Amino acid sequence: MMKITKRLKQLPPYLFAEIDRIKRSMREKGIDLIDLGIGDPDQPTPAHIVDSLCRAAHVPANHRYALDQGLLEFRTAVSRWYKKRFNVELDPHHEIYPLIGSKEGIAHLPLAFIDPQEIALIPDPCYPPYKSGAILAGGKPYLLPLRPKNNFLPDFKKISSSILKKARIFFLNYPNNPTASICPEEFYKDVIRFAQRNKILICHDAAYSEISFDTYRAPSFLEFPGAKEVGIEFHSLSKTYNMTGWRIGWVCGNREAVGALGKVKTNIDSGIFQAIQIAGISALEGDQSHIEQMNAIYRTRRDCLIEGLRKIGWEIKKPLATFYIWAPLPKPHYSSIKFAKLILEEANVVVTPGVGFGKAGEGFVRFSLTNSVERISEAIERIKKVL
Repeated sequence: MMKITKRLKQLPPYLFAEIDRIKRSMREKGIDLIDLGIGDPDQPTPAHIVDSLCRAAHVPANHRYALDQGLLEFRTAVSRWYKKRFNVELDPHHEIYPLIGSKEGIAHLPLAFIDPQEIALIPDPCYPPYKSGAILAGGKPYLLPLRPKNNFLPDFKKISSSILKKARIFFLNYPNNPTASICPEEFYKDVIRFAQRNKILICHDAAYSEISFDTYRAPSFLEFPGAKEVGIEFHSLSKTYNMTGWRIGWVCGNREAVGALGKVKTNIDSGIFQAIQIAGISALEGDQSHIEQMNAIYRTRRDCLIEGLRKIGWEIKKPLATFYIWAPLPKPHYSSIKFAKLILEEANVVVTPGVGFGKAGEGFVRFSLTNSVERISEAIERIKKVL
């Protein structure tokens, strides 16, 4: 019998893989599903980015191994984008490292900073790779509940000294997935002071910074004084430019931390296909009107979904960012899995059970706005019949 490592056995089933399995099974039976589950943009990548990839793919020089650190031109484009968007100065030689999508960087980071039995501070609920990366590195996730009464902010001030002695990294994510919450600037300042006192690396996931509504614009963690001394930020082209399948992102900030993750990656992968990096430059430096257009689409979908659900008695607050709706269960005696299964089987609508993102996600389901207004309206009608 083949022996599987203890760390692999500790991993829960990956939420979206399980949901995909169920969806495939139902579609094979000819069932018309409306998928409001996984957060994968339904609109195409802007044409000028695709055209850039096509041109670059025909250049033989781009067919070889990419350099581990990626094209300097791509890192410089990231640096210019951060300066223009957040007024943050980044050295493209030492403070930016390209990733094969931010997910792989997030999952690999604990290999650079977590020794066995050391601790990663992780919000709960959260994007699953925060936990799985720590477990695969032999570390221990220490979960900080995100509660509505705290505006979905982790209360790190109550962490015991025994935990802090072993804590090495602290994952944060605002605008947040799955709760769609944002955080005040003062919170970031408190986090920086906390990291300085306890010598903990802050790892901020900013994948949704460009998806926002109603005059709100998300800041970068790196904007705040002292942030670069204690932290790094992960970013991605996936959600901003509808490039989820392209797998390109980056980590930036503290040069020691960026370099440490880079050392891990040089031993694991061989970089990003250069044609994709060239397309990434086009994304960052080309026409940005697509972002405003997408935000308008998501805002319309947000209003359609929430106003429609309110009409059937399901009260939900409108989020100011991300393309998610974090909805408290209208049937509180149901578990989130039981409720999501009910909606799936009776209404043929896919929503994600909150507990799949962590224990503190129980009592909620997550809707994704990556479907048309027409399909969202149809989903509401189907849900209405079930509720």
